[in-house]
Amino acid sequence: MRAAVLRSHGEAPVHAEHPEPVRSESQSIVRVTAAPVVPLDLLCASGTSYFGPPELPYVPGVQGVGVVEQSDAVTAGTKVFFATSAGMSPGDGSFAELCVVPDDDLVVLDTSVPDAEAAAIGLSGVAAWMVLTWRAQLRPGERVLVLGGGGAVGQAAIGLARVLEASQVVAVCRSEEARRRALTAGADDVVILTDGELTARLADATGGAVDVVVDPVFGPVATAAARLLAPGGRLVNLGGASGDEATFSSAILRSRSASILGYTNNALTRDQRSDALTAVLRYAETGAVTVAHETVALTDITTAWRRQSTGQTSGRLVLTVSASG
Repeated sequence: MRAAVLRSHGEAPVHAEHPEPVRSESQSIVRVTAAPVVPLDLLCASGTSYFGPPELPYVPGVQGVGVVEQSDAVTAGTKVFFATSAGMSPGDGSFAELCVVPDDDLVVLDTSVPDAEAAAIGLSGVAAWMVLTWRAQLRPGERVLVLGGGGAVGQAAIGLARVLEASQVVAVCRSEEARRRALTAGADDVVILTDGELTARLADATGGAVDVVVDPVFGPVATAAARLLAPGGRLVNLGGASGDEATFSSAILRSRSASILGYTNNALTRDQRSDALTAVLRYAETGAVTVAHETVALTDITTAWRRQSTGQTSGRLVLTVSASG
């Protein structure tokens, strides 16, 4: 089969022939139609992640959409979303024509959302939904601040905060292009990271306080956002794109009974992941949730990988593999 094959840690994968996967008990074979290139793919392939260097050669790709070809758990021909542990444990991922997937990692898709769009939303949409509904327990009328609003998680969180009836949604972005994506996703206002006092600019944009902060970046931005937490406010961290440390005021947290919470998709049960993705794609069908993306042929994986690694993208890159059904 054709696949994106990584032969050296820290290098880009190449389009090449690779052995077809063979399934074992409690596994399914999926014919991949679309697979997003996400930061975790690059981290694992670098050989420097906390998972350790993956065995080479291997096929990256920790998420994908496709059609079941062989399975004892799901009817052949069923469209599914799936996750893999490629780069985190031995085995190949979704950047190939065929992928072997544990049955528990399949989510049956009953949606009109195109495969590439579903792949672009994927686990980013799951994270945004669970952060807002499960960890932050967002209530109608509350105010939401989304850090990293131009990223996939941020865009999904903006749209979902809207459908969950937030009264205000403000985003923080790094660039004008990211600002446009956040506004398209539904943000009321966007603060761009520039030199200057960030807390004051956030206060101006939000009216001085927010109830929920969705934080996939951490670092100094989270420090500034935490100062705006309203009484009973919640900051939920799900990433560290801007650093692994932030500083919080004990006086603010105590006086406002505010909370700093953590989140990871890895803590979800199979049912939670399935229910969350189903809910998010239901809103994507109506256009209420969008994640900007660009499709790239699997044959162009090397170029796409290098673009992702240097930030030369206008949204999420999604590899198109087999013909979509």
